[in-house]
Amino acid sequence: MPTELPITDVLRDAITRSGTAYRELERVSGVKRQSLMKFARGEQTLRLDMADKLAAYFGLALRLSEKAIRKSK
Repeated sequence: MPTELPITDVLRDAITRSGTAYRELERVSGVKRQSLMKFARGEQTLRLDMADKLAAYFGLALRLSEKAIRKSK
């Protein structure tokens, strides 16, 4: 069974791999540079609204597993 990464790991990886300057990420997402830097270093978490903005910028989306869909019925 494949192991899914936590959402924070996926987002942190997207930030790091993008190579986009924190100032640019702040400009396009509205998330403060200091928050981005601390999150990328693993020193703090992000509020959900901040994570949403960054996920939208990077084109990331959640998908429900078949198990989650069955539970919701």
